Amino acid sequence: MIELEDVPELIDPVMVCAFEGWNDAGDAASAAVGHLDETWGGKVFAALDAEDYYDFQVNRPTVWLDGGVRRITWPTTRLSVVRVTEPKTRDLVLVRGIEPSMRWRSYCNELLGFAHELGVELVVILGALLGDTPHSRPVPVSGVTSDAALARSLDLEESRYEGPTGIVGVLQEACAHAGVPAVTLWAAVPHYVAQPPNPKATLALINKLEDLLDLRIPPGELSEDARAWQLGVDQLAAEDSEVAEYVQQLEEAQDTAELPEASGDAIAREFERYLRRRENLGPTGEKPAVGHATAERPSEPETKDAKDPTEPEGSDESPEESPDEGDDSEK
Repeated sequence: MIELEDVPELIDPVMVCAFEGWNDAGDAASAAVGHLDETWGGKVFAALDAEDYYDFQVNRPTVWLDGGVRRITWPTTRLSVVRVTEPKTRDLVLVRGIEPSMRWRSYCNELLGFAHELGVELVVILGALLGDTPHSRPVPVSGVTSDAALARSLDLEESRYEGPTGIVGVLQEACAHAGVPAVTLWAAVPHYVAQPPNPKATLALINKLEDLLDLRIPPGELSEDARAWQLGVDQLAAEDSEVAEYVQQLEEAQDTAELPEASGDAIAREFERYLRRRENLGPTGEKPAVGHATAERPSEPETKDAKDPTEPEGSDESPEESPDEGDDSEK
């Protein structure tokens, strides 16, 4: 562990984590944490030692120029803190990194050590998986936990998944064994448009996190980006009759499955979110970002680490998918 800056005493802290790689289809989960960091000006206060957890032939470092001086950014996991002030004041500890290549148990224990030291009350892990879902419908987001009591209190599913898993599943279970309440939110990304970015799935995770933590998260440009993304996929699908027919089949299947909910709680939740945002619009019609960073950013800028082009984009935990498909996710 490399501590970069001291962190002040936190208020009702929640740790929000996302990891690039197998659990991050369309980069939706890591982009969601990145959105929180950018919205509230997160400042990195610590980073895990890259030597301990990464194979640099799989996740290579990047070289960049700093005023003519060559510097190297190593693949790692960084932690930052932001303070949110609406509807109540609380701190978010943001964890963003690449799925480690080795020593997963030590990796999780180190993150849990931070959680204990900072007084974290809840860990929320974001993930994205590939699924049979149409791009033209709302992105399905499921919330799962290994804690039966937490599942009842937050109206979540209790995880029953068995099969291959990734760092999201391992961290979820590490939290359970350590007695730390933990929830995983999974967004389903259409497998026929798996390439990143996927702003629609990122926005869906942000909205689910907003409901879970009772926060007001400014969407920024995500709403516009999500509409543009869907329009672009619509145009691509229209150019291929087989894809268009397949999308129509997915739409019909999902519409039939979700019909009983269409006039119930789902609409009510969306309307309540709309009202919350309307109450906080600024003079120009944009909702102002609220909150501020609680630590100083280190002098070296953070850049997005290179990813191995052979690394699968799916997730590891979906009970609906076979482990042979390579896009499973844990429930």
